[in-house]
Parts: sequence; C-alpha cells; structure tokens
Amino acid sequence: MVTFTSKPVVINSAVDTILDKFSDLTRLQAVIDKVPADERAKIGDVELTQDSIILKTQQVGNITLKITERSPERVVFTAVNAPAKMDLLINLKALSADSTELTAAMDVDIPPFLKSMVGGSLQKAVDQFGGLMGRLL
Repeated sequence: MVTFTSKPVVINSAVDTILDKFSDLTRLQAVIDKVPADERAKIGDVELTQDSIILKTQQVGNITLKITERSPERVVFTAVNAPAKMDLLINLKALSADSTELTAAMDVDIPPFLKSMVGGSLQKAVDQFGGLMGRLL
C-alpha cells in the first residue's frame, strides 16, 4: 500500500457539522454545480448519491467511491470498481469549537516500482480532492 496525503485545509465548521454533511452526499451537489467551469473541468464529471461519489473518467470508466466508515476522526471512501484497491480518507481534527483541519489521504495498492510513474498524478488527485472538500464543506 502506498499513501499520498494532501496539505491540511482549515474549515470554519465544527467536526459534527462536517460529519453531518457526509450523512447524505447529495446535499453537496448544489455546491459542486456552483464551482466555476475551469475548476469544474479539473474535477471532471461527478455524480453524488447518498453514500457515494461516482467519478466518470475517460481513462478507466466510472469509479465509485463508497463511504465505508464515518467517525469523528475520519470518513473513509473505498473504491468499488477501480483498477487497484484504493481508499480515500478524509481525516478531521478539531482545532476549536468552530474550526476543523481536514487532510485528504489516498491509500492505493500499487507495486512500489509504479509509484515513480503514477505517484505525481495520484498526489495531484489527492491534493485536488482535499481542496475540493475544503470548498464544499
């Protein structure tokens, strides 16, 4: 397993408020729809269900990230139909009563020799995901 971690993002919300938003992901669709077109192009075609994010990619088709864990410290998405075993984690750390630090991480099962070939792309993806979550929440 190889792990890629985003830079921390501070969100002006309590951990409980953030976790509540992960109880039904469809509520985030309106926020995604308001993202400017140039940034939206970087995100790609995204569909939200109550407990999953479906990423529509040309390279590998649809990848579904399904929530498999919700706790005050983290939310874990597991890739259902990705080319490699992958978990996307949203780590949450309360900084105060109304401020939370969010860090995204990706655990992906790739051979170590592939890390040098695809590591940059995976790091970029986890950085974008962490930034997107910071804006959505």
